[in-house]
Amino acid sequence: MTNVRITKEFSFECAHSLYGYDGKCSQLHGHSYKLFVTLKGEALNSSESPKDGMLADFRDLKDMVGRAVIGKFDHALVLMEGTPLSQELSAAYTNVIILPFRPTSENLISHFASLIKGEMESDPKFVHTRLFSIKLHETATSFVEWFAEDNQ
Repeated sequence: MTNVRITKEFSFECAHSLYGYDGKCSQLHGHSYKLFVTLKGEALNSSESPKDGMLADFRDLKDMVGRAVIGKFDHALVLMEGTPLSQELSAAYTNVIILPFRPTSENLISHFASLIKGEMESDPKFVHTRLFSIKLHETATSFVEWFAEDNQ
């Protein structure tokens, strides 16, 4: 059997601020993010299994990324720890995520990779797969990519 890749696209809304940045993104603002998650591995070769011929069920991939990323970050406000008003906003709103790093797309994609890999490790449905890549669109024309082979 040969290696194959499957990709699922996700959408979520999220606000952030790049406190201390020397441009417009220092202001509190939001994005309509697009997240593409690609898994790699060998498709199942078992005629006894209803998943015969699949690398992973797209529904299982959707559920897993939903738990790892989308359910946490959709309609969230993401701020760097220690920035002004971070404590007050956390107390005032229910979906404020405080991170130990500036929430740039580059930092977020690395964080998402870690969350997804952690979720995959604890889910037996993904035992024969590995995270291959992630693409995160911050806007329609700007995106960042993460590849497992670059981060070993």
